[in-house]
Amino acid sequence: MDHLQAIRIFARVVETGGFSRAAASLQMPNATVSKWVKSLEDHLGVKLLERSTRSVNVTTDGAAYYERTRHLLAELDDVEATLGRSQASPRGWLRVDTGGSVASQLLIPALGTFRARYPDIQLQLSVTDRTADLVAENIDCAIRITADDPDLVAQPIGQLAWATCASPDFLAKYGTPLHPHDIITGKLPVAGYFSATSGLTRPLVFGRGADLVTLEGVHCDVLVSESNAHLATALAGFGVVHSLDFMVRTAIAQGSLVEILPNWRPDPVQVYLAYPPSRRYSTKVRVFADWAKSLFG
Repeated sequence: MDHLQAIRIFARVVETGGFSRAAASLQMPNATVSKWVKSLEDHLGVKLLERSTRSVNVTTDGAAYYERTRHLLAELDDVEATLGRSQASPRGWLRVDTGGSVASQLLIPALGTFRARYPDIQLQLSVTDRTADLVAENIDCAIRITADDPDLVAQPIGQLAWATCASPDFLAKYGTPLHPHDIITGKLPVAGYFSATSGLTRPLVFGRGADLVTLEGVHCDVLVSESNAHLATALAGFGVVHSLDFMVRTAIAQGSLVEILPNWRPDPVQVYLAYPPSRRYSTKVRVFADWAKSLFG
């Protein structure tokens, strides 16, 4: 038995909460994961997991074993990653989680420069506007606009500006607002964005110097929970869209959208690269972070 491999697989089962999710994150068959854990239990002479048809629970011995071994695994990963810094070209798979618009409009178009610089790194982009569990899903790092997860390290990599716009046909029908409150008083429909995780609709926030205006409860005929779909609602004329500038810049330049309230932009949103503490010394994460900083800068 490869003792270290068995420990890593057992740790993934604990972290993901089940054999199926652990197998998916490790890209192994369920039966293989179960076999490795059973071999580890036989080697130790204790039961680490209580299995049923519906759930997997960690035993007292299993919880204690996991707490001790996870620190050892993290230290081993750190040592191996630190040694990897001396390599001229880091190699292997790097899994990055990001939103749809960032992936399609920022990362992928510029990815050729990263691939040219690090040809031995293979990228797996997990593209979703859902907030992924990096530890449970075995993701190396994520590009996010929040740094509020205490279980992750968050490194600032840049800022993104906001823009508000609508289609020419929409503005011809409803008129162009000159102040954020005109969206309410004029009953202009808003193509809204809601969180796929919480279900909450994102308010419209406007800023001009010290003045800050937040619009909640605006009239929405269409709500979406994915960033590329949000852009599509604006192009289709479903309402005013409050979006990150990079998403709508090309459409504005082409005349498909018209920017409104340009003097009412709130402060730019801070962008972070978030990663589990176990990836702190990963050479692949480090070079990706450096590249992402130059991209977002």
